[in-house]
Amino acid sequence: MKRKASSMKRFVAVVSVGTIAAGALAGCGGGDKDNAASPAASAGSSAAATQQPPLDLTIMLPTFKTNFPKDDSPVAAELEKQTNTNIHFEWVPNASYNDKFNITLASGKLPHLIAVLGDRSSSFVNAVRSGAFWELSPYLKDYKNLSGANPTVLNNSSIDGKIYGVYRGRDLGRQGYYYRKDWLDAVGLQVPKTIDDFYNMLKAFKEKDPDKNGKADTYGMVLVKWTGGWASGFDNIKLWFGAPNKWGIKDGKLVPEHQYEEYIDGLKFMKKLYDEKLINSDFAVFDSAKWTDPLVNNQAGVIVDVVDGAARVDDKIHAALAKEGKDNPDIHYMGVSAGVTGKDGKLHTLPTAGYSGMMSIPKSSVKTEAELKRVLTFLDRINDPEMQTLLSFGLEGKHYTTDAEKNVTISKDTVLLESEVEGLNQMLSFLPKSSALTVKQTALRKQQTELIKKNEETIVANPAAPLISDVYNQKGPQLENIINDARIKFIVGQIDEAGMRAAFETWKKSGGDDLVKEMNELYVAAQKK
Repeated sequence: MKRKASSMKRFVAVVSVGTIAAGALAGCGGGDKDNAASPAASAGSSAAATQQPPLDLTIMLPTFKTNFPKDDSPVAAELEKQTNTNIHFEWVPNASYNDKFNITLASGKLPHLIAVLGDRSSSFVNAVRSGAFWELSPYLKDYKNLSGANPTVLNNSSIDGKIYGVYRGRDLGRQGYYYRKDWLDAVGLQVPKTIDDFYNMLKAFKEKDPDKNGKADTYGMVLVKWTGGWASGFDNIKLWFGAPNKWGIKDGKLVPEHQYEEYIDGLKFMKKLYDEKLINSDFAVFDSAKWTDPLVNNQAGVIVDVVDGAARVDDKIHAALAKEGKDNPDIHYMGVSAGVTGKDGKLHTLPTAGYSGMMSIPKSSVKTEAELKRVLTFLDRINDPEMQTLLSFGLEGKHYTTDAEKNVTISKDTVLLESEVEGLNQMLSFLPKSSALTVKQTALRKQQTELIKKNEETIVANPAAPLISDVYNQKGPQLENIINDARIKFIVGQIDEAGMRAAFETWKKSGGDDLVKEMNELYVAAQKK
């Protein structure tokens, strides 16, 4: 990497003068407008880019592993070369990312680019409304790749009808669950079709020695730290019971999900799994960076999450067994499923919003339009096909190989991949589409792709997704904590059902009723447009 410690000192000096308590992405470049890359140059012309001094960028991203690419890694060096940049990465564990994001917002010491995760948190919305971030609506049309953003997804990610970040595109139908296929075969069960089948699979994975080591050392399903987001597992499972996705509609009015009996039914199911030790007892604090370890290490058999995680776990199991000389490369150790049917006999799939957060640019560190355009040029350039491949797989010959059809085979050196590649794709928006080379399509990966496409037919939309509530912006974290704490305490037995319902009443008195009233007003107004 070209930038050393002295360059980092310059960065700290720049951001320390910022007075806006906002956290997002910012690109600080050449200073004067004549040095800024024009939108035309954003098509990826490295020749045009090298005519100006390198753009200093500090980028804050989540990491899902305890190991992550360093600034001087060969992939980062190639990224710098291709984009004429000096980059410093600030990696933050995913489990604590939202806390770090809020601290960064309040500190005023902002990176040049920051991943804004989740669904437009109140802290981010408030920062936007205070003028802390660049509005990108007038600029995206001028860039080859960024101009291909989906209008519906842009609307879903907007704040007050305006765009304040380049969204990170995701397939709508990614949710489901994946499981140890070899374990399911070992206990003599079929792929679950109903909630009862799913329960019986978890029970068998605990009680029937699925790894055949003669020890009672396995359990059913891994859950990770609950933040109220889709990754908690429960947000998928509640839909199986017929609960809505965040908000439902009764008699033409929006109703929060926890006011549905089906939501309570889902929580009772989770409590049953906890009581019978079919899930990890430390789920409330289990780090998402270690989420898949129990599957790879023969401790647990199921994860409810995005289904494309199945192939990644399968690769890790193969790699681990290969080191022991026990691998069978002709089989898949993992299986994948869209979910199970509820009482109505139908699948109900939790969708993504079409995006997973965004990359945003704060005005405190990107002070001029010229600098802004250089940052947008960077974001545009990294979505070129060859750059998507670089940030997804690394360097050909070192991190992956290709066959005659240009199918990718990823290195089995997981330590190498984690330290030099994995996580860099967190800054990608995949605009106008995912255009990287693709991994060789094994039977499992083909099944994943087909399932994701088919899931779009069964997704349960959140009817309130585009709405921005002032009440939520003021009291959102407090209200969410009331619900999250109550459901965890209920599952682990610290409160009974009456105690949980009492917490829901506290939610109403603490601003929940005001939130429902405002959301319905916004919903009615939106229907009239």
